[in-house]
Amino acid sequence: MKKLILLAVAFVPSFAFAQSLGNVETFIRSIGRLVNLALPIVVALALLGFFYGLMKFIFAADDEDARKSAKDIMIYGVIALFVMVSVWGLVGFVGNALGIQQGQNSGNIPRVQGL
Repeated sequence: MKKLILLAVAFVPSFAFAQSLGNVETFIRSIGRLVNLALPIVVALALLGFFYGLMKFIFAADDEDARKSAKDIMIYGVIALFVMVSVWGLVGFVGNALGIQQGQNSGNIPRVQGL
C-alpha cells in the first residue's frame, strides 16, 4: 500500500499540470528506430540461412545425412521468413483497421535507407 501511495504522489504533478512524459516518449521512439534498423538485417539473415541450406543441399548430392540437414536448414529459413512477413502484414492490417497512421513509409517493404 505504501508503494502505491508513493507512486501516486510521484505522478500527481504530471497529471495536475498536464505535463507530458517526454523521457518515456523519447525512449519508445528510440526503441522503434532500433527495431526499424534491425528488421531488414534479420530478414536478410533468414534469407541467407535459406540460401546456405540450398547450397549445402546442392553440394551434398551423394550424402543422404547432409541432404537431410540441408533440407532442415532450408525449412527453418522459409519458416522464419514466413513468420516475419506474416507478423509484419498482420501488424499493418490491424493498424489500418484501427485507423493508426504508420508514418510516411506505411505499406512499403522494410528496407535500408539509401538502397
